[in-house]
Formats: sequence, structure tokens, C-alpha cells
Amino acid sequence: MSFRTYRDRVKERVSKAIAGLGYPRVEFEPQEPPRAEFGDIYVNVAFSLAKILKKSPLEIAKILAEKIGAGQGLSVEPYQPGYLNFRIDYAELAYTALRDAGRAGGPSFPNLGNKERVLIEHTSVNPNKALHIGHARNVFLGDSIARILNAAGYDVSVLNYVDDSGLQVADIIVGFLHMGFDVEPPKQQKYDHYAGDSVYVKVTEMYEKDQDLQAKRSEVLRELEDRNSKTSQFAAKITERILLEQLKSCWGVNAYYDCLVLESHILATKMWESSFGTLKERGIARYAESGELAGCWIAITKEGGEDTEKVLVRSNGTATYVAKDIPFAAWKIGLTDDKFGYRVFLKQPNEKVLWTTTLDKGEKKHPDFWGAKRAITVIDVRQRRLQVIISSILAELVGEETVSRYTHLGYEVVTLSKNTAKELGLELEDKRFLQMSGRKGTYINLDNALDALHKKALEETRARNEGEDDAWLKATAEKIAIAAIRYDMLKQDLDKIIVFDLQESLNLIGETGPYLLYSYARASRILEKADVEAEISAKLSPLLEKEWEVALVKMLSKFDLKVSEAAANLAPKVLARYAFDLSSLFNAFYEKSPVLSEKNKDLKKARLALVVAFRNALGRTAELLGIETPTRI
Repeated sequence: MSFRTYRDRVKERVSKAIAGLGYPRVEFEPQEPPRAEFGDIYVNVAFSLAKILKKSPLEIAKILAEKIGAGQGLSVEPYQPGYLNFRIDYAELAYTALRDAGRAGGPSFPNLGNKERVLIEHTSVNPNKALHIGHARNVFLGDSIARILNAAGYDVSVLNYVDDSGLQVADIIVGFLHMGFDVEPPKQQKYDHYAGDSVYVKVTEMYEKDQDLQAKRSEVLRELEDRNSKTSQFAAKITERILLEQLKSCWGVNAYYDCLVLESHILATKMWESSFGTLKERGIARYAESGELAGCWIAITKEGGEDTEKVLVRSNGTATYVAKDIPFAAWKIGLTDDKFGYRVFLKQPNEKVLWTTTLDKGEKKHPDFWGAKRAITVIDVRQRRLQVIISSILAELVGEETVSRYTHLGYEVVTLSKNTAKELGLELEDKRFLQMSGRKGTYINLDNALDALHKKALEETRARNEGEDDAWLKATAEKIAIAAIRYDMLKQDLDKIIVFDLQESLNLIGETGPYLLYSYARASRILEKADVEAEISAKLSPLLEKEWEVALVKMLSKFDLKVSEAAANLAPKVLARYAFDLSSLFNAFYEKSPVLSEKNKDLKKARLALVVAFRNALGRTAELLGIETPTRI
């Protein structure tokens, strides 16, 4: 049994007592008190009843407490000015919590989804450049949410949308076809780095100086929408090379996908034309006869209570981003037919098959990648307006109820601290942090940031493990580097701008990824040295009676509650904080309660059981965050 079991029992028993006394039914939720002396769970239902019954909350609390009584591992007492405080039978909780967390597979996950299908779109970086660390926040959020929902019983498919026909792809094609850039990069340079750092940045600089070049861009953009044109076929080869390098970067930080959806395929299947026809018939898309948007097809949507115009089709006939995203959003939740074929793109390093859309019939047997019960799109807050427009248009087409299945998960951008920017070769002048921009070339590629983290982690690991072979040192340093950057991105509130600092993310003390790895390795070391086996039993578990032991046991019992909270709120931060709290409580336990040197054999077995339970729970939590936990660092 977990903490959830006792919380549910409290609600059930209080509800039965209210009904048994003939009191009116009122809504309430059991809560955790701010201090241990107030018990383990409390309810404030007496305050709501007092308004109706015209009695004091304390009087009602006393009557309810007497009616509820003790039982099912719970005792209850009224507390001024009208709370009902419940205490859990610790012996029972300790035994069941350690038994669950201590089993071979680790603590059990809640089944919230019952195999309900969910699509998660994340990453979706234009295939014209490498991923920078701002994109990394998107990758880590999307990947972690997919892991959490999978663990919570949902049937999750992860999509990576490949905008292979948009403006930014047109920019690098202009560079290759009209500015003389060599298609092949310098030796040893990754292709996505070359395309973004050298070609894309230089082309965007030239647009300001060369108006003819902008005309070339418009021409290339039109040709990209014709899949039979030489330009489109050339671009397909270039973007696939870049995409493969982007995928390697994502695999390198433990992120994997189920299907690639190519924008050019959306265009070729005429999904947009079909949607566009419906939008015109319904009067949602309107032709602008005059004004700045003359010649464009626009949609008028509500934003903040005011009408806002958004271009769907430019005056030159090309569709905008929002136009292409409307049929894709509808496809995700099954409002349009699935016109794609699917083929295997490749097998990823974790042996998972990656599929891709195709315009031919594809393979007969393939997973379903459309028409999910819910679709979650992970995009930063700068795209909030675009997502509001998409939702608004879908609502006009099918109604608000259906649109609730389409979720935009927004997050703030990532910046670089002054020290980190300087260390990685960027100057900030008088600024405290660096706001990144792909067009201006002021960014740090994810690969480069990881290399810098790996270098620092390798130095620390080598210093702590003299004489260890290079292969182990490098592999361990890589795990530390990934833990550092993933945890740093996931622990923050979504509405908070992240100022990423290389050195701070690698600290072994404080709320960092390496601190979690250090705690896991410490627990592993204890178990390696133990001369007796850990034992979980109703007899031994109550021996863990010290304040810090009780605190750790209770935190372990909340594992499934934390997973449920993270899943319900699409919030990996909940588990990042839980992992830190677990680690902090474990390290306090380690400092105060001897394990290996404990003379009492039964107590030693019980404490070893607590170590096993902690290691399993932390390992499972870290896995949901995409962090690997080595037994030594």
C-alpha cells in the first residue's frame, strides 16, 4: 500500500461519517499538514459544514472524529479550530512501502490511462541547422512527458514534425543553389552544424544587402511545394542529411521517436487544400480585397477578446505556417482522414523502430499515428499565438469540446549565463545573460554544450577514480553530462526563463542531476559492501523509527502519487523535485543512521531494505526524467 491508499481511506471514511450523521454532502480533499505534529493527513470539511449546520467547526470535528473512530491503519483526532487530523499506522506503512519499492522491478506505477491513445509532438526543429540548447528544453520536456504518460498507462506515440518545405529550408537551399556554398561540409564537421552555422546564418545576413536574393528565396519557396521540381528533390536530400544528424543529437541525450511527419507530405496529400476549402465554405477563411493584406487569405480569430487577422495564404499563393499546421492538428485528433502511407525510416540505437510518413502505400502493417484521443504539442511560448489561432479555428469547425483534446504545452526560452557564454566563445558585453537567435548566429549547439559538460565531468570523474580505464571514465562522464543538462532543464517551472550555467549544472551538491547520480551511487556502494541481505518484513520494518528514517519511508510511499501528479499536469518538474527530495532525505539518513557498521543484525537488515527501496525508487524516477543512473561515479 502507498500513501495514496491511506489518503483514499480518509476520504471514504469521512464521507461515510458525514452520510451516517445525516449531514449534507460537501466537497473536500484530504491534504498533508505543514508539520508532522499535526499528523499525516488532515481534512477541513468541518469548516464547510459549520456554515450549513450553524455550529462551530470544532464541535462538528469532534462529532465526526467519534463517528469515524480508529481502524484500517488510521487514527483520528479533532484539532482546533476544526480540523480532523489523521495518523497512519507507521508499522503498516513502512512494511508495505518498502515491500513495493524494494521489489526487483522497483515501485509500481499507477494506471491512469487505461491504454488511451496520446500523441506527443516535440523537437520539430527545422531541418536546416543543428539543435541548440534552447531546443533541448523542448526535447527533454517532450521525451519526459512521453515516458511519464507511458508509465501511467497511456498508449503514447511520439511524433517529430519535419518542416522540410518552409522558409528556413528555403534559406539554406538559396545558399547552396544561388550563393555558391559547397554542398559538402569541411572534414570532421557535422552536416547540421555546417548547414546552420555556416550556410543559414550567412544567407540571412545577405538578405539585408541583396534584394534580388530575397526574390530567389520566394522562388525557391514556391518550388519546394512542387515535389516534382528539381529544387524540391535537391532539398529532400539535403534536409534528410540534416535530419539524420539532428536525430543523432537527440539519441545522444536519450530521446527517441515513433514517427517522423514530413510537411512536404502534408502538402502533397492536399490535406491543406481540403481544409482550406472547408474554411472558405464556412466563412472562416476570407479573401482580403484591400489594405496591407490585400491578396491574402486570412482568418479572423479572437485573442484576448479582440478580433485578430492571421494570414493563411500569402498573396503569392504560398501557405503560411499556421495554414499547414491546421490540417496537421486536425489529423492528430482524427478530424481528417489519414492519407499517409508509412514506412520504416530506420532502427534507433535503443532498437526502437522509427517510422516516417510516405506518399506511396508504404507497409501494410504499421502502428496508428493519427486520430488519438489526445494530442499534446510541445512548443515554446513564442508560438502561443499560433497555437491559440489553431485552436480557435478548430473550435469553429468542430466545437470546443473536441478542441479540448488538442493541448499546447508552452514553455519559456533558454538563455546562457554570462560565464557560460564566455566559456563557449560568445561575448555578452554588459548583458547578464545571452538570448539566443538562430538567424543572428548567437546560440550554442546542443552537441557543443554537451561536449563542454562532458569535458568537465570527465576531469572530475578521473580525479575521483584514479587508475580507472578510459572507456569507463568516458561513459560515466557522458551519463553525468546528460543528467546535468536534462535535470537543469526539467526542474524549472514552464513559465520561467532558464539561465543555463555549465558549472552550476554539474555541482554534486544541491538540486542538480549529478547530485541524484551521486546519491544513487552511494546507495549502490552500501549494498555492494553489505555482509547480510536486506530484509523486508512486518517484524523488521517498524525498527526504522528515527525521525529521518520515518521521513524517507513516507517519501518512498508517495512515488505513485508523484507520478500521477506529473502525468495529470504534464509536469516533469514534479518528479525532478521528488528525486531531489528523495536524495536529500536519503543522504540525511546515511549521515545519521549507521548501516554497514550497525551491530543489531535485524536493524541492519531493515536499514539495508530502506537503502534498496530508495535506490529502486530513485532509479525509476530518474528513468522517467531520461537520466541513467550508474552504480559508480
